[in-house]
Amino acid sequence: MKQIDLIKQTVETYLKHGWEVRRVLLRPETIALLHAETGFDSLPLSANQVKEASIDALWFSRASHQQREAWELRHLAENPFALFETFEADEMEEQREELRCEMEARLRDHVEK
Repeated sequence: MKQIDLIKQTVETYLKHGWEVRRVLLRPETIALLHAETGFDSLPLSANQVKEASIDALWFSRASHQQREAWELRHLAENPFALFETFEADEMEEQREELRCEMEARLRDHVEK
């Protein structure tokens, strides 16, 4: 499956289940491919959410039970893999960001094995 189709399908599935796209991590070659094919206009996300990375992945979030917020980091590949975490409502953004960075590192380690 083409990467652009995989992105569309993944985003549409998550949106259908109440998730919101928060960040987009793409390898430079994936960004170039998207610009060459159709640009970001055909995707259900905005170009300002894109961050250059060593892996292709999407960050999603949604409200969770007991005033918590769920975040999921989904690797963009034929064989899906995701990491999941929930945050307390009163958790500091610095703590959240530190954990999200750790999750990105774990995903990179998993992909690069």
